[in-house]
Amino acid sequence: MIQQRRDYKRKNYFIKKEFQFKFIIKFCSILLCGIVLSTVLVFLFSQETLTSSFDNSRLVIRNTGDAIMQTLLITNLITLGVITLSAIGVTLFVSHRIAGPMFRFEQDIKKIASGDLLVRIHLRQTDQFAEMAKAFNEMASSLHGKLSKMDQDLDKLLISDRGSKTAEEYKNNILELKEILHKNFSL
Repeated sequence: MIQQRRDYKRKNYFIKKEFQFKFIIKFCSILLCGIVLSTVLVFLFSQETLTSSFDNSRLVIRNTGDAIMQTLLITNLITLGVITLSAIGVTLFVSHRIAGPMFRFEQDIKKIASGDLLVRIHLRQTDQFAEMAKAFNEMASSLHGKLSKMDQDLDKLLISDRGSKTAEEYKNNILELKEILHKNFSL
């Protein structure tokens, strides 16, 4: 029977809440700084010009900066609100694409660190860090292979004719295993 693989969709978009919250706050702070800077620059550059307008059927001449300040502030507040909501959505999505794989890595690396070299990091094809996951899996596989080989060599040493080996032969076999250990790992 052929099993069909079901696509996994995350239901929880707040995986690493602190990371995602800081990411969104920083992004929105940059937007706010940009809008404030833009408003200040428009106001400063328009201070030395005059604008004529009608106010209650009277012609009024005043600084352009003063004349456009109220409209500029309202426009920027509306723009800030729309862009902030959009930015929250986009940064939540982008940070989720980063935080999800990071969470997976943390969980699987902890298992590998505890000694389970059979663990493999599985990410969706659309997730970030797919190449890093592949490299980690190759590392774990290589470690597993080297340690399995050493385990087999130890088994051979223990199973071999116990009565026919001298202490010197056991010592030589152990030194060979130690040499293999140092060849395969930087200790």
